[in-house]
Amino acid sequence: MIAAAHAAGEGLIADRQRIATLTVHSKAGAADMFTEADLKAEATVRDRLMAHAPDYGFLGEEGGLTPGRDADHVWVVDPLDGTTNFLTGSPLFAVNIALTRQGEVVAGVTYVPAMDELFWAETGSGAWLGEQRIHISARTTIEESVLGVGIPFATKPDHAQFYAEMGRLTPRVTGIRRLGAGAIDMAWVACGRHDAYWEQSVSAWDMAAGVAIVREAGGIVTDTRGHALDLMNGTVLASTPALHRELLAALARV
Repeated sequence: MIAAAHAAGEGLIADRQRIATLTVHSKAGAADMFTEADLKAEATVRDRLMAHAPDYGFLGEEGGLTPGRDADHVWVVDPLDGTTNFLTGSPLFAVNIALTRQGEVVAGVTYVPAMDELFWAETGSGAWLGEQRIHISARTTIEESVLGVGIPFATKPDHAQFYAEMGRLTPRVTGIRRLGAGAIDMAWVACGRHDAYWEQSVSAWDMAAGVAIVREAGGIVTDTRGHALDLMNGTVLASTPALHRELLAALARV
């Protein structure tokens, strides 16, 4: 998984040098784009992973689900999380690779190639940034917390709900940030840069890798109602244990 992420990341860095010539496609309006760089990165990851475990299923953002002969295991891949960041010159884009076993995430890799930061975790083995063990933040109160959030853009639903959530939380916290790449938000929760991250309309491939990384760093990951996380459910709340209940209550009031 790490080798596949590095290979895809190298390709993205090369493609970033020729952004002006990349073909850009629209999925559902100008705010939801993908490029030939996304497609190339997904092909790179898929080739590496399938060479290692050809019987596993593969769920990719660009190519959808290809069931495998081994029904228990599925790779879940976003080859370029943060396409808008990538196209506008921001370094906050990532290659995300997760492995699920019977629907549960057992390993995850989030690689941020422009910053050369590799976040990874495997169930029972801790969470890591490169070769350094990482842990969630030690902050314990919502007043001192910094939260990450996924803001719905033009083609996403629930804008009024987002405004209400921000109205509840901004007066109570130190700060709220939008990075534009949910997997990086989750990685930053795992290493303590953020105390929590939530989003109400998020895809499985955006959050799957971060599930393993946050949990192995000591955090909690559920949906935004506090239920057990379903990757296909579309909502996520990743946080420190100290803040989880309070954030659920704030979101539930909305």
